[in-house]
Amino acid sequence: MSPRITRGCMNTDVALILLQDGLVSGAVYVLLATALVLVFSVTRVVFVPQGDLVAFTALTLSAFEAGQPPGTVWILIVAAAIALALDVIEAVRLRDRLHATRSLLRFGLVPTVIVMAALFLVPKTAPLAWKMAVSAALIACLGPLIYRIVFQPLAAASPLVLLIAAVAAHLGLSSIGLHVFGAEGVRTEGFSGAPFALFGMIVTPQAVGVLASSVTVVTALYVFFRFSLRGRALLAAAHNRRGAEIVGISTVAAGRTVFLLTGIAAAISGLLIGPTTTLYYDSGFLLGLKGFVGAIVGGMAVYPLAAAGALLVGTVEAFASFWASAYRDVIVFLVIIPVLFWRSVSTVAPEDGLE
Repeated sequence: MSPRITRGCMNTDVALILLQDGLVSGAVYVLLATALVLVFSVTRVVFVPQGDLVAFTALTLSAFEAGQPPGTVWILIVAAAIALALDVIEAVRLRDRLHATRSLLRFGLVPTVIVMAALFLVPKTAPLAWKMAVSAALIACLGPLIYRIVFQPLAAASPLVLLIAAVAAHLGLSSIGLHVFGAEGVRTEGFSGAPFALFGMIVTPQAVGVLASSVTVVTALYVFFRFSLRGRALLAAAHNRRGAEIVGISTVAAGRTVFLLTGIAAAISGLLIGPTTTLYYDSGFLLGLKGFVGAIVGGMAVYPLAAAGALLVGTVEAFASFWASAYRDVIVFLVIIPVLFWRSVSTVAPEDGLE
């Protein structure tokens, strides 16, 4: 619950403040829900570890603010080494030099450059924007590495097997996070500036920054999928994986790209939510579940509905914090029950009609 609100009777001013807080939280959940829908559409993976990447972003930025190398660096080094070894072994087996060269570039050079920048080019006195950029780069790079290590070998498996692998990846990342980041919670710096009045409501720069960033990212994703060749290839893979392979679209490359986009979305989400709440190494699971509720509203397939569902989750969470803060998360997750009931009824009804 926002610290500006004291418990008491609901009035218009309190409702507006709660609505603002709900929209700010919902804007972050929009990114999570959109990324979940994107990953599921292309790879059939319910990406449970996405919330872990969000928490790791805030923990990474906090380490930079303290003038220390973040634990994310060592996670990236180990993950890149494993992914590179897997790809090189595959290239040797196929006797494909081009594949080996691309693997060295993708899993060798790029992570090395990012790690070197994180270790030697981010002093404690560095500008906040640069610290944010390097933190986001570290997390975004983890996305394709997780895909290569965990999900690419299981690309042909059933959705249930992929879900089990996703849960295992979450548990592994959570354990690693405890080891490299510790159990202490962190809050990061946010958008600075004095609050201002807008239509009779006090608005904070943090709220404006979060909403503007979310809208910018979602718009960029729309432009990417609508106008770029790679975006259209991802849409083709999402609609028909087998047909995409027949016309020469690599589903492996599509999976790698979509996990990169998911890593970027998770990094931005972590940067946006870090100043508003205390995050721990295991905070990501709850964040991911709230994004998942928004994605379920969209049927894990429709982006506008997923975004609307995420905003609904944020709004319900804000008002639940005012009325029953101890049961806030329970109330949020109860939202999914009528949605699932409605979807089950709407799915069964046409079949009954055909009979």
